[in-house]
Amino acid sequence: MLSYRHAFHAGNHADVLKHAVEVLLLDYLNQKEKPWWYIDTHAGAGVYSLTEGYATKNAEFESGIARIWQRNDLPDALKKYVQIVKTLNAGQDQLMFYPGSPFVAQALQRFDDKLRLFELHTSDAKLLADNFASAGKRAQVIHADGFASIKGVLPPPPRRSLMLIDPPYEDKHDYVRVADTMKLALERFATGVYAIWYPQLARVEVQEMLEKLKKIPCKGWLHVSLTVQTPSADGFGMHGSGMFVFNPPWTLEKDLNTLMPYLVKHLGLDSRTRYTLESHTS
Repeated sequence: MLSYRHAFHAGNHADVLKHAVEVLLLDYLNQKEKPWWYIDTHAGAGVYSLTEGYATKNAEFESGIARIWQRNDLPDALKKYVQIVKTLNAGQDQLMFYPGSPFVAQALQRFDDKLRLFELHTSDAKLLADNFASAGKRAQVIHADGFASIKGVLPPPPRRSLMLIDPPYEDKHDYVRVADTMKLALERFATGVYAIWYPQLARVEVQEMLEKLKKIPCKGWLHVSLTVQTPSADGFGMHGSGMFVFNPPWTLEKDLNTLMPYLVKHLGLDSRTRYTLESHTS
């Protein structure tokens, strides 16, 4: 199928949530000197233009990152993520570019940390390789199915990692593959940090996937979601998104308790805007 292009949605409310959480997770890993691996199963193109091409069609960034990137009242939990966006747009009065998940990780990468970036879409894989051509051995771009490739990267040599699983979900089977992939990943490397992004849609597969994730044996998980508007009457379209994190750092829940009310206030589109936050420790 492979018709999905993340550039259509670059910088929207879902990206804000996803990348803010990604920064918090990598920032925590950076508290120790020992290196880590960042593994992205669906890496996309890496960086996106907001002034030409796909992103201009619906300009979803205008109701996402554009609402907060120049604010001076950011909570601490959001500042480093927004600074990455600002650095990418240095010297610009308007948003020109938006960093994808791999670029966010690269912004926090230290000398011995490694990036392993998987992308199956041929066009995006080429763009990704071009965007990381100067990274050398610190970033490896693999044109492959990230779901099918995790056996080759787990466990990572430094025994510290963040894996981001962010499929397009254009195929209903993606929901099943996420749960199956996580079960395998935790069996191979039980102490890694795993972050799963998902869309809030009027589809039973979403809730079924979440229930499966909660039943996978692990040391602990955290689930956060942001609903930005009332679901449409016809059931189409995304009304929010969520992140499900296995082995979250102990600081994450505290950070999200300050971050999420801010996102509700500034990214909400109607009176149904809200967030949920739940966690479990075995």
